Amino acid sequence: MDSAVLLDLLGNENRRRILRLLARKPCYVTEISEYLGVSPKAVIDHLRKLEEAGLVESHTDDQRRKYFHISRNLRLEVSVSPYGFGTKSAYPASPSLDMNGRCRHVTLDAPGETDDDVADLATAFDQLQALENELSLAQRWVYGRITEILDRLNDHLGVDADSRFHAEVLAAVATGRTTTAEIVEAVDAPTDAVRGALNTLADRGLVRQQGDEWRIS
Repeated sequence: MDSAVLLDLLGNENRRRILRLLARKPCYVTEISEYLGVSPKAVIDHLRKLEEAGLVESHTDDQRRKYFHISRNLRLEVSVSPYGFGTKSAYPASPSLDMNGRCRHVTLDAPGETDDDVADLATAFDQLQALENELSLAQRWVYGRITEILDRLNDHLGVDADSRFHAEVLAAVATGRTTTAEIVEAVDAPTDAVRGALNTLADRGLVRQQGDEWRIS
């Protein structure tokens, strides 16, 4: 589902409270209604919207009571900074995904395959929780460093420039993409926009053109 749609959906406090409750255990409408302090009709409306979004589903027990529970794992991230606003949603990767060689900048000290032994499963859970916390801290550090770098780059570009985009173009040049076509492919932007950014960077004395190639000045 589109992350913007999820943001709108989860902007409602009662829907967030429903998800917090269902994260603990499956519940039926009356339980949720009593927990929220709102009418069953309102609860049913919230559940319908969560079901349509694929976040919640239901099952019926032997007494034909309808229970609702969270249907999938989903991570929604929102990034707000002076240099950009973005949202993205991600579902868990396949358990068979091999992370060896996929992470260029970090080493994942994660547990390997585990059997159904309770002690092994509990230990793996503890290790993964610790890894999750470390990755969260690392992500915050990266966001802070990106903002710091863009602040410093702004001193060279001026306030009228799109610092993030110009930084991406500069990074492409610095890492060996020297022709306009290579830079366009690296930053995944229209050719005219890349040419404009390169000309701006050249005017600021940050890059120079040599024939068909661009170099950091």
